[in-house]
Amino acid sequence: MKFSDFSNNQIIEAGPYVVTETEVLEFANRYDPQWFHADSQAAKHGRWNGLIASGWHTSAIAMRLACDAFLSDTASWGSPGLDYVKWLSPVRPGDSLTLQATIIEARPSTSKSGVGIVKWRWQLFNQGKIEVFDTVVHSFFDAA
Repeated sequence: MKFSDFSNNQIIEAGPYVVTETEVLEFANRYDPQWFHADSQAAKHGRWNGLIASGWHTSAIAMRLACDAFLSDTASWGSPGLDYVKWLSPVRPGDSLTLQATIIEARPSTSKSGVGIVKWRWQLFNQGKIEVFDTVVHSFFDAA
């Protein structure tokens, strides 16, 4: 995709991505070793009644889906940040996640020639259509 391919209110979908117990444990043990992410046995007795993925892992899955579907084939220049990040429901091993990216605004930069700015909402939904992740991302693209 080129920057000119993005338009306001456009929706791009990606996925599904099936989460495995092995990756939940590997990510948690490396980056977020809280017991409900990193210990399957202890997690059975916790608030969530089982192992759940770290929110940061969920965020990384959203990024992977975005790269696979549309970012890797663009002239993306990165991002200056996010408006917010929300983890709305737990992600569990076996969940099948789908990304929905809705473009809020795609416009040329007013301060940098040849740069396009996309403001978009990324949402992840599980197989039951339950929203598990929500963020608003700002991205820079080569618009030349």
